[in-house]
Amino acid sequence: MKKAYLIITTIVVTSIVFTSCKSRKVERIDPTQQTDLSGRWNDTDSRLVSNEMISDCMAKPWRTDFTTAKGKKPVVIVGTVRNKTTEHIEAETFIKDIEKAYINSGLVSVVQAGDARKELRDERNDQQTFSSNDTKKKWGLEKGADFMLNGVITSIVDQYGKNKVVYYQIDLELTNLETNEKVWIGDKKIKKAIQN
Repeated sequence: MKKAYLIITTIVVTSIVFTSCKSRKVERIDPTQQTDLSGRWNDTDSRLVSNEMISDCMAKPWRTDFTTAKGKKPVVIVGTVRNKTTEHIEAETFIKDIEKAYINSGLVSVVQAGDARKELRDERNDQQTFSSNDTKKKWGLEKGADFMLNGVITSIVDQYGKNKVVYYQIDLELTNLETNEKVWIGDKKIKKAIQN
């Protein structure tokens, strides 16, 4: 009995050692290279959707109407983009892609929102006590946003056996903060077929 136990233990330990020694290959790839391993929403989707939608947003008349009326470029704040899909989608990554597309257009200014704005205000508050008079930043000089962008990501999954189609719809709305008027609505659709 002891001999059988010793043989089985040796086999188990040996198989664990060989399994854990299995090599894995990791290579660096261009972050802009399209990769689709699972078929789920990914960085490529986020980047392509944000660039395309913000290009469309910038091409619409709301911006030139505002610039003509006010004599300055509009200030935009990117609010919440809700994830109503069945997947975990990191909305913050998508929001940063949208902010980047806005800023890179050079046609609007973008101000901080949410937790980042609170962190800036906390720092400004600390400066009132701990910084010298010539370096502390004053209260009441923040740029107020003229427009807020909000949106939602939804999906529909159709599956039969091992085959699956995932349909994403991204809807964004830009609203004038003073009048509550929606000045732009955009949507983007993505459909992915996944075969196992």
